Amino acid sequence: MAHPVPPARRPELPPVHGAVICVAAPCLAISPEHGQLTGSGLDGIYRSGRRLLSRCLLRIAGRDPVAVQGRSLGADRAGFTATVRTGAEAGPDPDIGVERVRHADGTERITLRNFTARPHRVPVEITLGTDLADLAAVASGRAGPEVPAGVHTSGLHWSAGEAQAVTTAEPPPDDAVASAGLLRWQLELAPGEARTIELRTAQHRTARAPVGQVANPLSEARAEGDDPRADLWFRTSREDLRALLLRDPEGPSGAFVAAGVPWRLGIAPAESLWAARMALPLGTGLAVATLRILARTQTGGRGPEAGRIPGPLRGAGPQLPPGCTGTEATLAFPAVLAEARRWGLPEGELAELLPAAERCLGWLRANLGEDGFLADPDPGPRRCETQAHAHRAALLGADLLAECGRPDAEEWRDWAAALGRRFRARFWIDGDGPSGGRPAAALHPDGRPLPRLTAAAAHLLDTGLLGGGQLAPGLLDPVRTEQLARLLGAPPMDSGWGLRSMAVREPGHNPFGHRSGAVRPQESAIAVAGLAAAGFEKEAAGLLRGLLDAAESFGYRLPEMYAAEQRTEGSAPLPHPAACRPASVAAAAGIHVLTALAGIRPDAPAGTVALAPVGNAPLGALRLSGLRVAGEPFAVRVSRLGLGMVEEAADALQLAT
Repeated sequence: MAHPVPPARRPELPPVHGAVICVAAPCLAISPEHGQLTGSGLDGIYRSGRRLLSRCLLRIAGRDPVAVQGRSLGADRAGFTATVRTGAEAGPDPDIGVERVRHADGTERITLRNFTARPHRVPVEITLGTDLADLAAVASGRAGPEVPAGVHTSGLHWSAGEAQAVTTAEPPPDDAVASAGLLRWQLELAPGEARTIELRTAQHRTARAPVGQVANPLSEARAEGDDPRADLWFRTSREDLRALLLRDPEGPSGAFVAAGVPWRLGIAPAESLWAARMALPLGTGLAVATLRILARTQTGGRGPEAGRIPGPLRGAGPQLPPGCTGTEATLAFPAVLAEARRWGLPEGELAELLPAAERCLGWLRANLGEDGFLADPDPGPRRCETQAHAHRAALLGADLLAECGRPDAEEWRDWAAALGRRFRARFWIDGDGPSGGRPAAALHPDGRPLPRLTAAAAHLLDTGLLGGGQLAPGLLDPVRTEQLARLLGAPPMDSGWGLRSMAVREPGHNPFGHRSGAVRPQESAIAVAGLAAAGFEKEAAGLLRGLLDAAESFGYRLPEMYAAEQRTEGSAPLPHPAACRPASVAAAAGIHVLTALAGIRPDAPAGTVALAPVGNAPLGALRLSGLRVAGEPFAVRVSRLGLGMVEEAADALQLAT
């Protein structure tokens, strides 16, 4: 009797939570905290997924520098401090200080400083090497041996097939030994003097300068106020999004954000679209380029798949089969286009993208089940968040169609209202006693509810902007909305560091599980904005403060997920060893949360903007400047009493009540 063959184990991703990662897409540098690139693990300088340099070992006076500190200096660079005792001076004090600043673009500046009162002649050696492997091979342990080096004018070069790399040095080394991958200098350092060696690593021998990045479509907005952490978080979030920008290959003037590093330095339909949506207060350019790219991928022709935006499957935790990110992106497309119009999308770009949005709605209509819900995948479970995405797409899509003089707007509004009635009847699980019920995580294909409380329920509070500065109604009625707010703000879901992806008491809960317990900043941000808009300011403020405290703990660069261990006095959030950091949706979450405090509700086509700030002002007074509404700078101030005031706006905008 033949025994079943067990499924092949997926390769385990190497841990990256202790690495210092800097990115200027498509360039990437991954370093250990001591700064020496040893050639082991993921260490190296990469471009477009190719490792150009895996070893960069510095020795001074025949000694390894003693690492003192390694830290991020920004999204695209990292700094490493070390010291050296040459033995020329008695006592324990170091003679030479070493500062290394490594940029994602392949530039590294190594500065040596003489701390003593006497001159030093310092031998410096740098050993370089690379395997020219792609990141996937490195991550799975299949990188292969190092490639032999050759001398190149003022440095070394490597080539293997079509892959090649070159590292040049300034000043040129006194000696270069290709067989050992070794560059040598003899530096004369007067008392207190500093000397710098600059290394540049590129893909081609003719490359002399770092590769330039795409033009930035995001405004240089700021957040200032009583809590100084708000500005640090806002600025870091904006810089991380900037560092993840990649050029649209078919439209060089446009850009999208990669999902995250090191694992997903490319477009991910759902994540890239979510990030663009949450960054709309910084301008519509990112959303336009992302929508344009995804519109080109839409399935054409006729049939049930027409209009779908393809996307890979994504794990959904232990309770549900993987879901399709293409479904999420297809439903998000018309909603993001509609909201971008409210923020000031130019009419020409709207006309270009509107047909793709109509095709997305057509796909939704063609794929509804007999029960009126959307399965993901089909046949499969009817997920709670999928119905929320479909409802928002229908309402915002209907608003868009009506204002553009297209048909079917009323039909979509009627369908959304009917979906709400069906959802409340089928998805809501009534509770006994004080529990008050909860939404099911999903309906099985046979109609049975899956009674799990997950962060997916936060999407039931996520609405969207309609005309006149109004918010689209959600799937829940006021009573159920109040109950959901109570559930999201209670300890089983609120870890103290943000919203758990699954309540702590649910079967299968894992504080490190990316869909079964871990905090995912995007969901926390959606919950904060939704709770605030629905008037549940206490619950919104609790999640917001936890998320901000977590951001501070991570140096204001939130990873895409982190462990949801309950917060206790003196504790800190635990990093997930495989999480991308920076990640686009985690970075955009900071923008989304802080702008949600001001409750900015623009309607650029109507020439109005309304404010609905959070009344309890959880961070005290807050001023947001450098935002973009109707293509012009926009600034708003929220007082400690929760009163909002527009300080700068386009001349054509009027304040709506």
